[in-house]
Amino acid sequence: MTQGKEFITIPGFERIPFIYHGFGTSAWKEEDFRQGEEWTGYRLIHLKQLHSDIIHTILDVPDTILRGDALITALPGLFLIIKSADCVPVLLVDEKKRVIAAVHCGWKGTLLRLLDKVVSGMKTQFGSVPADILAGFGPSIGATCYDVGEEVRNAFRENGFPDALFLPVPGRPLKYFFDLRKANILQLRRQGLRDENIFSVDICPHCDCRFPSFRRDRTNTGRMLSFIALSR
Repeated sequence: MTQGKEFITIPGFERIPFIYHGFGTSAWKEEDFRQGEEWTGYRLIHLKQLHSDIIHTILDVPDTILRGDALITALPGLFLIIKSADCVPVLLVDEKKRVIAAVHCGWKGTLLRLLDKVVSGMKTQFGSVPADILAGFGPSIGATCYDVGEEVRNAFRENGFPDALFLPVPGRPLKYFFDLRKANILQLRRQGLRDENIFSVDICPHCDCRFPSFRRDRTNTGRMLSFIALSR
């Protein structure tokens, strides 16, 4: 993991010469994408995020802001951007097919198996082989900082997720610590991604003030920008 003042990168992605990627701190803003000469002319593609399982495959540059929680493209020169403040940002790259994706995984999208569906979309639309796909997980709320109620645990149980993702919160009946990151890693394993191709920035925004956290800051929360692009 390479850390800078403004964003973090993953060595497993850094070795790929035709992508740019990063997980931004609170200091990284949209205008910063326009400062580097190597990014001149790149377009920023972001979403009105809904905590959904809506996925957009970008075949042409959209002329409006799209609604949903995942983007897939094989077009160079586009920054796929995900905004988060505790939720799990996931970047995907198929090095062989030159396909990338950016995914916003909150608990609702995770329950709907959004990440599972993104990998399926890469397979059906671009011929990706899951064993060739690399996944990068950005900073997201840690399991011991994220408590949920009985209704959330029951919803995941009913949708086939293992009970081991939930641990009782001491002294708080019907409250459970939830491992949101692991719930999404399990989806990738189910799709056939190899463990050695799954990378993780093990930083909890709730604990690290360089990153925005809704659970910590509430109404004053900003958003971290996670991004990936194919070079031109």
